[in-house]
This record gives sequence, structure tokens and C-alpha cells, in this order.
Amino acid sequence: MRFEILGSLRMTDGDDVFAISAPKVECLLAAMLVRAEDVISTDQLCGEIWGDEPPRRATATLHVYISQLRKLLKRADRGKGPIVTRFPGYVLELGDNTLDAHDFQRLTQQGRAASRARRHAEASALCGQALSLWRGTVLGELRGGAIVDEFATWAEETRLECVEMRNEADLALGRHRELVGPLYALVAKHPLIEAFHRQLMLALYRSDRRADALQAYHSVRSALDRELGISPCRQLHELHQAILLDSGPALLPSAA
Repeated sequence: MRFEILGSLRMTDGDDVFAISAPKVECLLAAMLVRAEDVISTDQLCGEIWGDEPPRRATATLHVYISQLRKLLKRADRGKGPIVTRFPGYVLELGDNTLDAHDFQRLTQQGRAASRARRHAEASALCGQALSLWRGTVLGELRGGAIVDEFATWAEETRLECVEMRNEADLALGRHRELVGPLYALVAKHPLIEAFHRQLMLALYRSDRRADALQAYHSVRSALDRELGISPCRQLHELHQAILLDSGPALLPSAA
């Protein structure tokens, strides 16, 4: 069976898709999947489900939820249930099951290694595979607990890093024209991430749109000044100067 948390929580087994309708049990499973293979204490699980205001019989109710989850997972997996009691709480052992977040982490790490080695085509492909695992906002309706929120922050930051790495690889491979549209969307959604603005400026310049590249610089400079009272970073400033002079090694794609 495959567990998926890079979007809404769901379980798949071939063409079969399973979901949990009980919100508290779903919240419990989300926390255990985020910390798969690690023991989570009873207190941590209670805090994840009820926050700072647990009911009087929180521990007893948690045991009921664990029992319900065990039955559901055993039925879905048609085998041994993955939830094991281990002091001071419980652990979800994946066994032969898979988790999309683990695949995302593995592919991103491989993408980093390929990027450092300047294997651009490989880096682009690996990052593309990692990003294809995302189905939407990570555990969107299950946010609010410390375990899920911490994971969601890590996942989103790593996703943005993966997007940046793929863009760099594609720019190095000379795929600047096909990047212009996606990069405009990225800077609109993340106006304060200077790396995306730099990539947009490069893609525009290499697409024979020098005026648009200069306008992109003025846009990010205005946004940074308005929102944070700061100037663009050195890389953006130097790229702007190179575009003005229409000269510089940074303006040209690397060898594929």
C-alpha cells in the first residue's frame, strides 16, 4: 500500500483509493505518517489532535482512535497492521508500504547531487520527478498541530528549492523560452524570492527580450523596497548591470 501526504491524505493500493472520514482519526494518521518509523509519545499525539485543550479522558480516547486506525489500516492493507505500541507511545512502521514524502526527499537529494556535479539534464529530470509527486497543499485541512505544521513547512521549503534547482538546470540546458511563463507565475506567487526573479531576468534576456528583463529587475527592486525597505541582492544587481551592458558570462547558458 502507498501512503500519500503531499496533498490531501490518502492511501492507494493499485487502482483502489482509501480515505478516512473521521477527522480526529485522520489527524492521528497524518502525524504518524509524518513521523513514520519514529516513536511518538502519547502526550505528543494528544497535543496534535486536541492542541492545548485536550478532553478529560484524552488518553483513553486516543487509545480508541488507535484501535480504529489499526482496524482500518489492517483492512486496507489486507495484512499485518503497521501501528505498533512502543513506549512511551506508538510508531507506524512502513514495512513494505511506501510514502510519497520519502520518495520526494530521496529524489530531491539525488537532484542536489546531480546539480552540484553539473549534470544538468539529470538534475532537471530528478527534480521534475520529485515535483510530480505533489497533488496540492500538504495536509491542508489537517494543519494546526506541531508535528504536521513542522513537516508542512519543511516540505514547502524543499519544494521551492527543488523548483529553483530544476529552473537552474533548464537554464543551463538552454530551455529559457519555455521557462518564461512559469517564472512569471512564480514571481507573482513568491514576489520576495530573489532567485526566481534572477532566473526570470535570465530567461527573458536569453529569449531576446532585454527590455522585459530590465523591467523585471525594476519590479523586484520596487517590491523589495516597498515590503522590506531593502535593495536587491548582489547577484541581481550584477545581472542587471550585465544586461545593461549586454555583456558578461552570466548571460550565456552553460554547455549542456
